[in-house]
Amino acid sequence: MQAFKKHRGKAVLLDRENVDTDQIIPKQFLKRIEKTGYGRFAFHNWRYLEDGSANPAFELNAPQAKNATILIAGENFGCGSSREHAPWALQDYGFQVVISESFADIFHQNCLKNGLLPVVLGKEEIRGLKSYAKAGKLSFEVDLENQFVQGEQGQKWTFTIDPYWKNMLINGYDEIDITLQYEDSISSYESANGRQASG
Repeated sequence: MQAFKKHRGKAVLLDRENVDTDQIIPKQFLKRIEKTGYGRFAFHNWRYLEDGSANPAFELNAPQAKNATILIAGENFGCGSSREHAPWALQDYGFQVVISESFADIFHQNCLKNGLLPVVLGKEEIRGLKSYAKAGKLSFEVDLENQFVQGEQGQKWTFTIDPYWKNMLINGYDEIDITLQYEDSISSYESANGRQASG
């Protein structure tokens, strides 16, 4: 997994509450066996019209949203079914950070396991962040090491994150990497148990 310490990028505001995983990546696109290639299907039902052309009313299709890497979302983002394809689709679309007042628990875990940073801010912080974004100030820095989001003019919003997941993201570890750190202890345990079983 790629390490995440700090990211500066353009944000797009998706000011909709209770966006579920079927809206993020509709079920008909879950047949792929790879983790990649889902980006073109992200938000498919909102993003495209029936004839397949881009929906001009959808936020992510606005010209100022092009090449956005930070998604500012409404509360309870990622609710619904527990498909891991949802963070895959967001990452493949180009997002590295999703900021919301709240996330569905399983979606939140799936983001962390796949290197997509979910940032939780309080209601007042989110209101300030959204106002800032609505004013057209869309460049942000997300600093995981120091746990803050900073706007173009120095506005700063701090966030908390579980130390375990912070360590995982900063070092680019996945759960297999963590397990391998205990390889010597595991081998010793297996050897000891093997001797006991054979004796």
